[in-house]
Amino acid sequence: MGTISVYLHILTHLIFTTAFEDGPVGILYFINEEVKLMSAAISAIHRAVQLTSRRWLNLQEYQSKKLMSDNGVRVQRFFVADTANEALEAAKRLNAKEIVLKAQILAGGRGKGVFNSGLKGGVHLTKDPNVVGQLAKQMIGYNLATKQTPKEGVKVNKVMVAEALDISRETYLAILMDRSCNGPVLVGSPQGGVDIEEVAASNPELIFKEQIDIFEGIKDSQAQRMAENLGFVGPLKSQAADQITKLYNLFLKIDATQVEVNPFGETPEGQVVCFDAKINFDDNAEFRQKDIFAMDDKSENEPIENEAAKYDLKYIGLDGNIACFVNGAGLAMATCDIIFLNGGKPANFLDLGGGVKEAQVYQAFKLLTADPKENNC
Repeated sequence: MGTISVYLHILTHLIFTTAFEDGPVGILYFINEEVKLMSAAISAIHRAVQLTSRRWLNLQEYQSKKLMSDNGVRVQRFFVADTANEALEAAKRLNAKEIVLKAQILAGGRGKGVFNSGLKGGVHLTKDPNVVGQLAKQMIGYNLATKQTPKEGVKVNKVMVAEALDISRETYLAILMDRSCNGPVLVGSPQGGVDIEEVAASNPELIFKEQIDIFEGIKDSQAQRMAENLGFVGPLKSQAADQITKLYNLFLKIDATQVEVNPFGETPEGQVVCFDAKINFDDNAEFRQKDIFAMDDKSENEPIENEAAKYDLKYIGLDGNIACFVNGAGLAMATCDIIFLNGGKPANFLDLGGGVKEAQVYQAFKLLTADPKENNC
């Protein structure tokens, strides 16, 4: 039994054997005094284990694809460009039948987004390298607004110039840490390219899982079985199994909590390709994944969010005028709810996390008082 559990057990026993002698007043007084002691004990435990909150790592699409490519996972050939001229040269070097040009921002919905240059769409297909250069001129340096960005959009600093491949069939594949299984789990479906939650709701029989023993690693039989469940046949089945194994090895190597490939597809030419991927990382592994965490793209964050991150504080700006300065994400969300219920609007979500130190509290107050919207604390 852990320290806190032991303390709770003793506290409950004492309340019901001693405090009842003094009636309700005695119970309340006893609980109050014991809660003070318990709070002090928990604070001491927090200080001992040095708990600190961590911010999520954000990687652009091209960064995730490079990680995959460097580890033997098949992705489209691509180049990254910072200028229109670089994009034009990249398109020529690809020497592809068709080229896809993608604006690199962290928000979703790029294909239906609008630039403040007037260009519509953050994803374009063309067979002419010269068109790539013309499109890049209207992308780089301009803001792209999508359903997931602020109204003014997000500035595009880079574009990805990639080989466009035809997809003859789309499937879904993910590797994730599942607490209920105490380890990694493969999740796949022959229905890819769509929202996997919708598939799970409408056709749960099309969701396949393989629990992996993290000590033994993925077995060839598991990779082959998942490839078969995804509908790959013949030589494509072996290809898919090989790609699944490499994705699992990447998952472990980079301390990921999730690698989601949608679509995990096949081409008319007989290749299995990871067309799009999302990777989530275990932020506690930053100390041994320094090269990956050095790629963290903070350019799209609000300056105040980057300042907060320097002190391991989680800050999200909102459009109200009541400051929300709380210890713990759950309590912060509950506080925002209470503000809304009483007719107010929170100006921010500021979570200090566990084991907060005096210097962090000081910096948190500085962040709050620097924002003119937050006139109530």
